[in-house]
Amino acid sequence: MLIKNATIYRDDFQFHQGDLAIANGRFAAQSADSEIIDWADKFVLPGLIDVHFHGNSGADFSDGDYDGLLRIARFLLQNGITSFSPASMTLPEEQIRASFATARRLADEQPDGAARIRGITMEGPVFNAAKKGAQNADYLQLPDFDVFDRLNRDSGGMVKIACVAPELPGALDFIARASQVCTVSVAHTTANYDQAKAGFDAGARHVTHLYNAMPPLAHREPGVIGAAAENPAVTAELITDGIHIHPSAVRAAFTLFGPERIVLVSDSMMACGMANGEYLLGGQKVIVNGRKATLADGTIAGSATHLYDCLRTAISFDIRPEDVIRAATGNPARVIGADREVGSIAAGKVADFIVCNRDWSLHAVYSAGKKVTRT
Repeated sequence: MLIKNATIYRDDFQFHQGDLAIANGRFAAQSADSEIIDWADKFVLPGLIDVHFHGNSGADFSDGDYDGLLRIARFLLQNGITSFSPASMTLPEEQIRASFATARRLADEQPDGAARIRGITMEGPVFNAAKKGAQNADYLQLPDFDVFDRLNRDSGGMVKIACVAPELPGALDFIARASQVCTVSVAHTTANYDQAKAGFDAGARHVTHLYNAMPPLAHREPGVIGAAAENPAVTAELITDGIHIHPSAVRAAFTLFGPERIVLVSDSMMACGMANGEYLLGGQKVIVNGRKATLADGTIAGSATHLYDCLRTAISFDIRPEDVIRAATGNPARVIGADREVGSIAAGKVADFIVCNRDWSLHAVYSAGKKVTRT
């Protein structure tokens, strides 16, 4: 396949007018294929990568149901998210293991018409109860590397992000050991600046849903946000659904961290793609009304918005499209260690890409060079 005259988002994180060759499911220097498409009025972007979400289309990753996970993966691909790392919840170890087993099966089978699962984000159970958010307090634990190691080994090494509150007893040892295996993320925490800095010094390199489930940035108490911002090795997630974070705070995060360190995530749950009503998240009832998902007490419980819509929303906040796209493609690929295969348009990488109209509406999705039939 040869794409002609498109505005292509290249691996220097800038747009370039030109042509794009695809051969054998990968981006190439040239193509012998006779198929030529002229997209002079289109943007071509890498496929999006969501590294923190719980479900969509009525299915929850934590349920451990393979058919549900497959439905999740197909919904993602339909909406331009070509790779993903689903997030677990704070639940009993046996239930977490069951969900990890479905992830392993999906990775092994790689069914057609579904986004590619490239890891697992282990969100919980080692959180601070005071900032548990929508996590179930009944199953919170202190950091235990052996639990993490068992679950990761049972999944065949699928865990790519492990979340932890660094102020908990044993957390620094957990971070030091787990960071040798995957990216460790600071999450659901009351950590002050010194505690957060100690976590980053121990090896944590990521922050889960910045601003949410952590103390705010204050001039005398900079907390997690201050400690993360001044460490150039640390990346930070942003949920840009227009509900979790004010547009000004989103712009501030891009300025504070720089576009190379922001990772857009959806944090979507099973109500994404569904009507308003009652749903479950990690076994807890969630009420969804007008894209806002909350527990019975009003606590925000994930989102009902997928990553492509989060990207469009972030662009509407007057952030440079080039920076937003990087935060939804190359940066998350790097965080989960998948950047040699996906996350940018470069010769040799898997030809996962999306085609957008000039108003950023989605025109087409391609997975490994094949056009996805969108319904």
